Amino acid sequence: MNRNLSDRKYIIIAIFIVVGIIFLFRLFYLQILDQSYILSAENNVLHKKTIYPNRGLIYDRNGELLVYDEAAYDLMVIPRQVKKIDTAEFCQLLNITDSVFTARMKKAKKYSRYKPSTFLKQITKEEYGFIEEKLFKYPGFYVQSRSLRMYPYPIAAHLLGYIGEVNNSEINKDPYYKMGDYIGKSGIEKFYEKQLRGVKGSDIVMVDVHNREQGSYRGGRFDTPSEPGENLYLSIDADLQTYGEQLMVNKIGSIVAIDPKTGEILAFITSPTYDPNLLVGRVRGKNFSKLNNDSLKPLLNRAIMGNYPPGSTFKMVNALVGLQEGVLGRHTSYSCNGPATRPIRCTHNHISPLELMEAIEQSCNPYFWNVFRSIINNPRHNGTVNAFNSWRDHLISIGFGNKFNTDIPFELGGNIPTSDYYDRIYTIDHWNALTIRSLAIGQGEILVTPLQLANLVVVIANKGFYYPPHLVKAIGNENNVIEEFNTKKNTTIEERHFDVVQEAMLDVFEGAHGTARWAKLEGVKICGKTGTVQNPHGDDHSMFIAFAPFEDPKIAMSVIVENSGYGSTWAAPIASLMIEEFLNDTISRKYIEERILNGNLISKD
Repeated sequence: MNRNLSDRKYIIIAIFIVVGIIFLFRLFYLQILDQSYILSAENNVLHKKTIYPNRGLIYDRNGELLVYDEAAYDLMVIPRQVKKIDTAEFCQLLNITDSVFTARMKKAKKYSRYKPSTFLKQITKEEYGFIEEKLFKYPGFYVQSRSLRMYPYPIAAHLLGYIGEVNNSEINKDPYYKMGDYIGKSGIEKFYEKQLRGVKGSDIVMVDVHNREQGSYRGGRFDTPSEPGENLYLSIDADLQTYGEQLMVNKIGSIVAIDPKTGEILAFITSPTYDPNLLVGRVRGKNFSKLNNDSLKPLLNRAIMGNYPPGSTFKMVNALVGLQEGVLGRHTSYSCNGPATRPIRCTHNHISPLELMEAIEQSCNPYFWNVFRSIINNPRHNGTVNAFNSWRDHLISIGFGNKFNTDIPFELGGNIPTSDYYDRIYTIDHWNALTIRSLAIGQGEILVTPLQLANLVVVIANKGFYYPPHLVKAIGNENNVIEEFNTKKNTTIEERHFDVVQEAMLDVFEGAHGTARWAKLEGVKICGKTGTVQNPHGDDHSMFIAFAPFEDPKIAMSVIVENSGYGSTWAAPIASLMIEEFLNDTISRKYIEERILNGNLISKD
């Protein structure tokens, strides 16, 4: 019994000895080996400066630099370290009022008395030199290096996007960000934020009692370098983008041009636009408010957020569906006269009856009403709803009614109505082809974006398939191509049905009665289709879609000019000029170019 007690005593003693050794070792480690606690103890004379990385550069498809960083600075404040200072002198140094100083100090203290926050953001290099030499007089304030986005070409503002200060929601979503950091807010800057932003670093510097830097702490042992963001290589052609924006000056609308072989967007134009340099620096807030209040809505990206009825450009879609469904052939003819045409009358003076190619060339409304009626009344589908759903499935496969979900933020999906929608409006079994006849000519409930219209042309140029339209070719270097967008999307329309549609679109330029024959380009076979879109809020919209060359398509595009009348008047010549600029790198038809450049379609009232 006594022996057992004796053994326990030694065990307890051993445990205490082991615990003591552990504590001694830990104390030795903390005091001698681990310098981090020394660093914390000396925080009152040290500053941890965040080293912000340069955001990645952005280039066009030909290596032209579109976006780069320029040095700028933020004046930071740590409220706890701010002593009695000459407020009037300090405000004069920063060119701010006493009330502004008080408000910003109050905001900084509300955030934290111990952590740095931004007092004055985006100081230029010139301002920095003047402020920095006098900053020693104001303890608690120091300068943090930053960078501003700069744009050597004042183009592509909507697709590039802009950066701005993070809000609380963005900070809560990603611990990378702290108060005062910047983040991509729109466009490419937003979608590729994680690739562009890089990795922050930090420097620990010693300061004296006058807040003057005395050098790196312990030779920079605790410093970490920043890593710049990755560069982006866009699919955009800067020259084509610039030319398109010039053509659209004093006009409202958009141009979208795509390489049919890859889905790469060559030009992405919305008008009115703005110089992206306006949303840089301390003037950003003022300029944003001005742009946001402009009645012409220059901040609206009409290329992806404009929802339009496709008008006569949609006739090719119904032609393709009719061919696929077996209710239409190359030589199917319909008359513009008689009872069958009464719901939708012809707006052109042309021969009658017409076959399919002639109907596309001359944009005959009654012809495509008959085509649409034959699709919806197709007996193989056993009823209107089934036939309509089949028609809608074809449209969805072409790229209508949904977003493409690539690298284009804030894209809208348009609208292709469903049979359920008509069941709710007219009740079940109480609607038919006549009820929804406006769909025959691209009116009614159909809404598409300019991007979707351009993709339709890609489908026609490729005879039945497309690659998802996208803005970025490669990340990091030109050879690091994004594979995600290289998946071919096949439509439900067989390849053999596209020949007649392509030939008819060629006749729009080359035919004796083609609606765009006056915008023909010698030496290049352009295929196109005009559209004049009814607008309940004003004059009709001018619309045009095209691809070229006919033999080997290299560019497909849509053009929309709002409130400007016939598609052949404005949209067709703009498309023709864009194609000439892209294929020939020069403009031969100066008389057409001069008319478009000088055209002012925006009311001055």
